[in-house]
Amino acid sequence: MALVSTWRRRTFDSLTDRNYRVYFLGSAVSVSGTWMQRVAQDWLVLQLTHSGFALGISSALQFAPVLVLGAWGGAVVDRVDRRRILLVTQFASAVLAGALGVVSATGLATIGLVYALTLGLGVVTVFDSPARQTFVAEMVGTDKIMNAQSLYSTVNNCGRLVGPAFAGIVIAWLGVSAAFGLNALSFVAMIVALASVDVGGLRHVRPMARAPRQVREGPAYLWSHRDLRESLLLVAVVGVFGQNFRVVLPLLAQDTYRGGAQSYGYLTAALGLGAVIGALGSATRRRSSLRGLLLACVVFGVVNLVAAVMPSFPLALVAVVGVGGANLVFNNVARSLMIIRSAPEMRGRVMALFNIVYLGSTPIGGPIVGWACGAWGARSGFAIAAVSAIAAAAVLLLASRGSSTRRRDRAAPPAS
Repeated sequence: MALVSTWRRRTFDSLTDRNYRVYFLGSAVSVSGTWMQRVAQDWLVLQLTHSGFALGISSALQFAPVLVLGAWGGAVVDRVDRRRILLVTQFASAVLAGALGVVSATGLATIGLVYALTLGLGVVTVFDSPARQTFVAEMVGTDKIMNAQSLYSTVNNCGRLVGPAFAGIVIAWLGVSAAFGLNALSFVAMIVALASVDVGGLRHVRPMARAPRQVREGPAYLWSHRDLRESLLLVAVVGVFGQNFRVVLPLLAQDTYRGGAQSYGYLTAALGLGAVIGALGSATRRRSSLRGLLLACVVFGVVNLVAAVMPSFPLALVAVVGVGGANLVFNNVARSLMIIRSAPEMRGRVMALFNIVYLGSTPIGGPIVGWACGAWGARSGFAIAAVSAIAAAAVLLLASRGSSTRRRDRAAPPAS
């Protein structure tokens, strides 16, 4: 009983902070609505165009602004009060979701209008994402950042499971416009949560004064700090070669295990279950370190290697649970490490660069891994993820040891 009590206290430590607890509850509602809108948006685009290419354009428009404007958005976040910018982004997101609901309900929706509103949501994300990640540190402090990020990951992954399922029910009963409307209302929970935050209890970071070259300072600062630089390099490798689940899992279900959409659904659910387990497990960790990130990268590689050789579908499901858990832990450690090791006045720009790499790496790797799976089978997708992750961790570890050896040699007194 004492062991369970200790685990519970360590796992949910950040929720003892009132500000984070309010923010957590608001996020739980809002994230489910966001995942519901993604399903509704894809369905609306499909109804209007009956085109897979159009679906791809819609998805690209939502994430392209982060890749193009992300570094500038991070600089803006470092210049302003982060709670206030989150209030603005939540209100803007609610308005855009409501507009999608209105045009779809009134029959005025055109693919051009949907594209424009989707692009608007992408622009909002440029500011919203780094502001969310850095605001967590203001609520709980750096000593609890790993725990807070992990708990937030459980919200995001539960929302990924609940939101799409609820969207299917709402669309079937009430139509696609109702899903957009409910998402717009879900942002009210987040706005109320942010308005309820006790400002006096925050670890305030003084907004940076506007000055020239602040956008360029972000990459220069990150590259000059070894922990940040190597963390981002690992995130890039894992993102390009290891997180192509939307490519590997359907091919695994269809070609390797001779299943259909139901099998793909089971594999996706297994990945989500693993992510929730991984989030709860990583919530008990107190610290983030580069060595811990290297270990998480190796573990991610090992579980992918196990998944690549599973002889049956039930065993593959178990392995994919492990892949989901290891992937979540790796991402949480990387994200937390980059927040902790960044100066408070640089966090917006550092996390904006993290988001650019995190979101931009998978679209690059998808076609590469897809080609490999077509040539050598779906199992090769797991094998590529395994080899690349383990190799990247090994290279950085060897480079670190070599650098330490050279420093010791320079510091050693000359032989007499």
